[in-house]
Amino acid sequence: MRAPRLDLVVLGLSLSSSWGNGHATTFRALLRGLHALGHRVLFLEREQPWYAANRDLGAPDFCALEFYDSVVDLAAQHAHAIRAADAVIVGSYVPDGVAVIDAVQALAPGRVSFYDIDTPVTLARLARGDCAYIAPRQIPVLATYFSFTGGPTLDRLQDQYGARRAAALYCSVEPEHYRHTGAAPRWDLGYLGTYSVDRQPTLERLLLAPARRLPQRRFVVAGAQYPDDIDWPANVQRIAHLPPAEHPDFYSAQRFTLNVTRADMIAAGWSPSVRLFEAAAIGTPIISDAWEGLEALLPGGIAIARTTEEVVALLDAPEDASHQAMARRARDIVLRQHTGQARAGELAASLRQAAARHTAAVGE
Repeated sequence: MRAPRLDLVVLGLSLSSSWGNGHATTFRALLRGLHALGHRVLFLEREQPWYAANRDLGAPDFCALEFYDSVVDLAAQHAHAIRAADAVIVGSYVPDGVAVIDAVQALAPGRVSFYDIDTPVTLARLARGDCAYIAPRQIPVLATYFSFTGGPTLDRLQDQYGARRAAALYCSVEPEHYRHTGAAPRWDLGYLGTYSVDRQPTLERLLLAPARRLPQRRFVVAGAQYPDDIDWPANVQRIAHLPPAEHPDFYSAQRFTLNVTRADMIAAGWSPSVRLFEAAAIGTPIISDAWEGLEALLPGGIAIARTTEEVVALLDAPEDASHQAMARRARDIVLRQHTGQARAGELAASLRQAAARHTAAVGE
């Protein structure tokens, strides 16, 4: 017997545009999974000109999508839906997030959770006192603090910040969209990711330096916001923005793909990215930087590289069946454990548990 349907309100950075962010694809996979399980979701997105100018999702068929202009507008236009929801989830990096959390807490007390797609970054900002989307005082009153990062970070959220409950809610992938397309091989090694200062040294070490060492090989970097002064080797193709619909062809055309992790997430460990799961679902062999939890999440399914020489050795090696076997192991794990529907099931079960605890507490 199927559990009762949940009516949810989700406030996230963006659903409509994947330009310059990884939040949109994360929410799309999760919300499609919720829809497949029979739940109903209203996604509320703050209108921003840079996302409005780069939308790659119109009217979704898996949720309702509406926009608001300010916190005042949010409360005025959507108070009824927020009050009526079984649960409300606010995501990280939502503009004026502290005020948004206060507003929805007033409308749906005891039913508001937080979904942190950037947990190590958030904790670093909280430690510095410059986090604009959640305040330390708000964490203890959340129903659940859902975190993109698992492992010891969950204990830290509970022990240091007083979270009632911290639970890992990793990113996920939509297997119906992420499968090998049969695209002809174009690149020996590629990378997909928005520019960030702390990722750039790793990209330099594990892709740009190998490209200079191997001028006969072909490389590609896709992503927005890279500075104009980067010295791109001649054999590195640049793609300024790649919409999600083109990700499968992009990964399918690579001999290997590179996973690069932000410094705060490396320090925390247990922080898989959506790009990691996308590439794995397609079956492209993955080369990744090293961090705690990676081998536990994808055991035997990934090649870890710390140096330029290690990447060069992988690219210079003859075609090896072991690399394809490694990719198949990663794909099998992702399709079993890290699909949008699997993640949606985890989320729904956790929200029901939180609701039961809240009901019990109110009844005491």
